[in-house]
Amino acid sequence: MANVVVVGAQWGDEGKGKIVDWLSERADVVVRFQGGHNAGHTLVIGDTVHKLSLLPSGVVRPGKLAVIGNGVVVDPWALLDEIEQIRAKGVAISPDNLIVADTAALILPVHRQLDRALEEARGAQKLGTTGRGIGPAYEDKVGRRAVRVGDLADRATLSARLDQMLFFHDALLQGLGAPPTDRRALEDALHEVAGRILPYAANVAIRLDQARRSGKRILFEGAQGVMLDIDHGTYPYVTSSNTVAGQAAAGSGMGPGALGTILGIAKAYTTRVGSGPFPTEQPNAIGELLGKRGNEFGTVTGRKRRCGWFDAVLVRRAVRVDGIDGLVMTKLDVLDGMAELKVCTGYKLDGKLIDDLPSAAGEQARVEPVYEALEGWSATTRGARSWAQLPATAIKYVRRIEELVEAPVTILSTSPERQDTILVRDPFAD
Repeated sequence: MANVVVVGAQWGDEGKGKIVDWLSERADVVVRFQGGHNAGHTLVIGDTVHKLSLLPSGVVRPGKLAVIGNGVVVDPWALLDEIEQIRAKGVAISPDNLIVADTAALILPVHRQLDRALEEARGAQKLGTTGRGIGPAYEDKVGRRAVRVGDLADRATLSARLDQMLFFHDALLQGLGAPPTDRRALEDALHEVAGRILPYAANVAIRLDQARRSGKRILFEGAQGVMLDIDHGTYPYVTSSNTVAGQAAAGSGMGPGALGTILGIAKAYTTRVGSGPFPTEQPNAIGELLGKRGNEFGTVTGRKRRCGWFDAVLVRRAVRVDGIDGLVMTKLDVLDGMAELKVCTGYKLDGKLIDDLPSAAGEQARVEPVYEALEGWSATTRGARSWAQLPATAIKYVRRIEELVEAPVTILSTSPERQDTILVRDPFAD
């Protein structure tokens, strides 16, 4: 059976939640493999809206196994709150349909405290983090001082881990003028939450291998987007994990050969949250129109997203770095009624034409987009479920983007509703 990886091909917020939910009807297992509760995936199912951060989007479908992999950093209190919120909407969640890697690193209150203190200390150089402790938790993981889910089962191990962690963090907090951590309160809180988290803990790598061997279809769900990748994004204005498709293997414990088809999600235009370069940004009436029509506010933070024209250069980079087999284009309907559309086909840097975003931050800030103008359409695409329902100029727009990014559009989303989707090629059939 074919497996599928879904990743963001821009700066995140591309609509991965809806697509993963839609694809999960064809899958048996849905896996989150990186990020934390800084992710925000919105699902619209009839009159019900689900806003997920840690839970894999497939959790709302009965009969599916939802998996939080070892590549995710887990705030146990945020996870339990999210479970209760989803349960309140009639979704059954238990260790029977949700498992969490026992090797996943935990986000603790000290991480949130440090995240906010560091961001405040940066002043005008703020990175635009969500303040949820994601970065400091990943730093502890790499620094080999993290508390992991499985550590909650052994008080002696947990105590030793806290000693190592707080030795580092308290010195840093003191340097920032912040109070030290109340160690006893933190340890008591972890003992209390352990009994509610540990029933979900499992050896995810073994469970996924068993699923693969039994012919189950596995869907891997990424968070954020390739341009926020810690290595391949617009550093330092990036997230703290690898967001590329290859991380699906490392963040779940499956071999790369089991990943299957790679789908990249991209809006029909471009958005970004927070600081950092954005060559096609439109800080004008066009950007305001895209933001208003697209309801461009962060699912997690509520922050207003910056909006601009489709950047084919960046999506072409995503196709290359992720090994994308097919593109999923979302929010085509947001462009309805616009007489002229623009697509960025290249950049100029100091008067020279270039075909990729430079790595140096100073050069990224100086690039100028080179646009190609395309005819818009007056008819609506919202709710279309077949190519025949699309205006000819909308199809022409999609086809031109395929040429520019060097990947076919295999799925087209025409509204937030689950069924308003055009399937060109079933990725699970590849």
